[in-house]
Amino acid sequence: MRPTRQPGRFRLPPPSPEAAAHSARLARAIGAAIEAAGGAIPFERFMELALYAPGLGYYVAGARKLGAAGDFVTAPELGGLFGRCLASQCAEVLARVDGDTVVEFGAGTGALAADLLAGLAEEGRLPARYAVVEVSPELRARQRETLGRRAGRLAERVVWWERLPEPGTVRGVVVANEVLDALPVHRFRIRAGAVRMLGVACAGVGFRWVELDPAPALERAVRALEAALGRPFPEGYTSEVCLRLGPWVATVAGLLAAGAALFIDYGHPRAEYYHPDRRDGTLMCHYRHRAHGEALARVGLQDITAHVDFTAVAEAAAGAGTEVLGYTTQAWFLMGCGLERHAAALAEAPAPARWRLAQEIRTLTLPGEMGERFKAMAVGRALDGPLMGFALRDQRHRL
Repeated sequence: MRPTRQPGRFRLPPPSPEAAAHSARLARAIGAAIEAAGGAIPFERFMELALYAPGLGYYVAGARKLGAAGDFVTAPELGGLFGRCLASQCAEVLARVDGDTVVEFGAGTGALAADLLAGLAEEGRLPARYAVVEVSPELRARQRETLGRRAGRLAERVVWWERLPEPGTVRGVVVANEVLDALPVHRFRIRAGAVRMLGVACAGVGFRWVELDPAPALERAVRALEAALGRPFPEGYTSEVCLRLGPWVATVAGLLAAGAALFIDYGHPRAEYYHPDRRDGTLMCHYRHRAHGEALARVGLQDITAHVDFTAVAEAAAGAGTEVLGYTTQAWFLMGCGLERHAAALAEAPAPARWRLAQEIRTLTLPGEMGERFKAMAVGRALDGPLMGFALRDQRHRL
């Protein structure tokens, strides 16, 4: 679970000397990129380097990101309930299309893969292969360790893809849990009716925000948002646009010959994302289980995320020739996938385990936790009929 932003001012824990040295190396690399660009770079490029610079970025360096010793906890790290519910949805899709493949993007520690394989075995729908697409060498190593420890012989079905297969070659399910929020985003601000692009410049050994002329694609995207919303953004309005979201979703949806892609992330329909009251966007950083808005600090040591515009996901999926099969909150999705049944099966355990299960259910489903902040969307090809995860409350009309 990624924490909500802390109110007011608070002190973040200091990094260790080793972590501070690593951050300084990445800061110098970003500074060199800024100098080469003439003194400033778009925030999108800064975010890309901070998260993915080879050998230094947050997601590709060796520091632990998930769990109690990291910066945040995702739903699969809370326990096995999330994965068992998701396995029921995957089993339904695999059965309907006679699928043989599950693909997971951004598999974290491998906990979700282990739970999905166990759940699919119980459902009698084990795929011939479980393909993991992961950019982080450190996380790939942790995934292998987790699967070897928790999945037993089922781990033999897991492969790691260095590159994606040809479009239209996957018959089965694609899973992307908390992946879309990590795509680099542009930041924009409305100034005297004009679109300005927020960029990053050097400030001593650190960085500062600057306003730049927008890239043509960014200006077109912002004006298209205003047209879709039926209103201009007010003076000073600041938010994000993820120009990479559409191509990424189209690529993932394009993999499917038949089946579904499941996206689970925190986000909003477009009208809520760009609500007039949300004047500073959704950019958020996560460091040692604290959420804050200091995106230009602690480079390489903290996660940087933005909420997902699920209307944009739906549009990209439609553009790729797939159909939106359902959209709802995480709570309703998990209940549709048999949360109560799976919880009852896991409840035959000693008292401490039952207490942890109760905590897991609350975190996954309560509105103030992950239940409403996180959304689930399925897009599919050659897949008829409703899906169980959206049977109780399908909210596609909100898109």
